[in-house]
Amino acid sequence: MLDRDGFRPNVGIILLNQRNQVFWGKRIRTHSWQFPQGGIDRGETPEQAMFRELHEEVGLRPEHVRIVARTRDWLRYEVPERFIRRDARGYYRGQKQIWFLLQLTGNDWDLNLRATNHPEFDAWRWNDYWVPLDVVVEFKRGVYEMALTELSRYVPRQDARNRYLRSNARQRDHEHGEQYPAALPAQAVTETLQVTVTTTTVSYHSPLRMMQEMELPPGASFDPDPANATRSNPPSGKA
Repeated sequence: MLDRDGFRPNVGIILLNQRNQVFWGKRIRTHSWQFPQGGIDRGETPEQAMFRELHEEVGLRPEHVRIVARTRDWLRYEVPERFIRRDARGYYRGQKQIWFLLQLTGNDWDLNLRATNHPEFDAWRWNDYWVPLDVVVEFKRGVYEMALTELSRYVPRQDARNRYLRSNARQRDHEHGEQYPAALPAQAVTETLQVTVTTTTVSYHSPLRMMQEMELPPGASFDPDPANATRSNPPSGKA
C-alpha cells in the first residue's frame, strides 16, 4: 500500500524504560541497530499498527506500555534503489512514518524477541535516549534524528523525590566527615579531578562471566559492547 508519491505508511517505536533509556535492537544477522518499526496494513490506524508491531517485534502487549506521545506529521525517508526489489523499482520510493514514544510499565522479562516465527532482532539492550546513529543504516539516520528531537520534549522527568533523597544523603555524608566531589559546572568538565582513595576493592567480571551470570529476557542475547559494531549492513525485510 503506497501513497501517490511512492511512500509506504509505516510506524516507528521509541520504547522507554523507567530510567528513560530506550530499547535498542540489533537486526537479525546484521551489525546494524535500530528501533522497532513496521508497515501499516490496509484498514489499520497508526496506533493499531504500532501495537501489532510492538508484539511481533518485541513481544509486548498494550498492557505492558503507555503511550507518551507521537509525532505530529509523517516523517519520510527514501530507500536507495539497490535496496529495492526489482519489481518495485520505479514506483516505490521509501517509507513515511508516524513515530510513537512509549514507556514500559511492565518488566524487562516481558520482552520476547521470539514472539513470532519471523523475528526482526537477535539481540537488544537499553541505551541512552540519544542513540548512536552511526550504527543505524545510513538512509534512516535523518528520520531517527527528527523523531528523537521532536519527541524528546515529552520524555518524562526523573522523580524529583529521588534527587531530593540523594541530595540529603550527600549532606549527611558531609556532616559525618566524608568528602565527595561536588558537581562540576559544564565548563569545567575537562579539568582533572584528583581524589584520594584510602581503601579500594576492585572486582572484574569478564564479558563471558557476565553473560553466564546475567538473566536475559526470552529471545535476547548478550552483546557486551554493541557500539563497536559500526558497519551498517543492508537491511532485510522491513526497509
